[in-house]
Amino acid sequence: MLKDIKLMGYRRADQSFGFRNKVIVIPSVHCANKCVEKIAMQNPECVYITHQHGCSQLDYDAEQTKKVLIGHGTNPNVYGVLIVGLGCEVVQAKEIAERIKQETPYKEVSFLVIQENGGVEKTVQKGSEIVKKMLQQASGVQKALGGWEDLVLGTECGGSDAFSGLSANPLLGAVSDFVIDCGGSVILAETTELIGAEHLLAKRAINEKVKNDVYRVIGDFEKLVLDAHADIRGANPSPGNIAGGLSSIEEKSLGCIYKAGTRPLVDVKEYAHKITQKGLTLMNTPGNDIEQLSGMVAGGCNLCIFTTGRGTPTGSAITPTIKLSSNTKTYLNMQDCIDLDAGEILDGKKSIGQKRDELLTFIQKVSEGMLTKAEENHQNDFSIWRLATTC
Repeated sequence: MLKDIKLMGYRRADQSFGFRNKVIVIPSVHCANKCVEKIAMQNPECVYITHQHGCSQLDYDAEQTKKVLIGHGTNPNVYGVLIVGLGCEVVQAKEIAERIKQETPYKEVSFLVIQENGGVEKTVQKGSEIVKKMLQQASGVQKALGGWEDLVLGTECGGSDAFSGLSANPLLGAVSDFVIDCGGSVILAETTELIGAEHLLAKRAINEKVKNDVYRVIGDFEKLVLDAHADIRGANPSPGNIAGGLSSIEEKSLGCIYKAGTRPLVDVKEYAHKITQKGLTLMNTPGNDIEQLSGMVAGGCNLCIFTTGRGTPTGSAITPTIKLSSNTKTYLNMQDCIDLDAGEILDGKKSIGQKRDELLTFIQKVSEGMLTKAEENHQNDFSIWRLATTC
């Protein structure tokens, strides 16, 4: 029985479960990006991210940046963290490191400030020494047995086409239902891609508060676009979506919502907030693939399944991202990016049930250490949903 299958990973002191055991280097500000890259180049076994944020940000936007950076450090797929800052920025490296340590005191966490360490070269040298030590410690951590109840599954669709709502997304929905039935957690995101289908999701809310939150976050996003006197068409659906056969945001939304299966909606979370409930949670994110993925990972997503009709290489630096194509043509065209083909459902070769079992078996193999295509390609895509102008 698939429900009895054990998953392999890393049981943390707070009982969270990681499928990877990464050491990550994070810049608190874009001025430290190059320094972070140099530290990572000297330590190929670690991972890193870069971004364009951290300074000249209004307080609520800076807090959003902090939340996403801290969330990546506290994610259960991470063993140790090095934060690198410049020194004069709004988002300070020391604060990020302290908040990661406060939330996950069992982790190895350090920080460096370029201005206090005598420049980039000295910071790179010291940072490399810190990372080498963390990597040695991480290598000694033994894997443990876990189960489907330990999964915090992020669901995502990007580069969608007219087949996404017929094959890949319903298949992911079947997996979502399975995970929830086994006691796990599933994240549905992409708020803009629920416009027009919000009533379907609201019907599944476990109470009035959750129902009202669904209408609130989707309505607020729609109002944001209208207040900007902008036309969402062309941004969402994107030109690629339209070329793939999607005619409107409502049509895209009806396909998008299939990823969430059929189980009740238990919670609504703001962007990058921690997932705290078992079952299905809606996270308020943009439709932008990388901003959405970064938000879910910051919220604790330890594995992501990403459906695509047009094809995409996207992947997280710390969370395994399984790519699922909606059609066989895309799978064959982008085999270095796509892990599994849901086009077999369209062709009548396999049922959704058969492909569901295949995908669940694939997750088991990933938990045992098999790399996804995004991991093989060293994808470390990262982007933060910006809320305000730069000052």
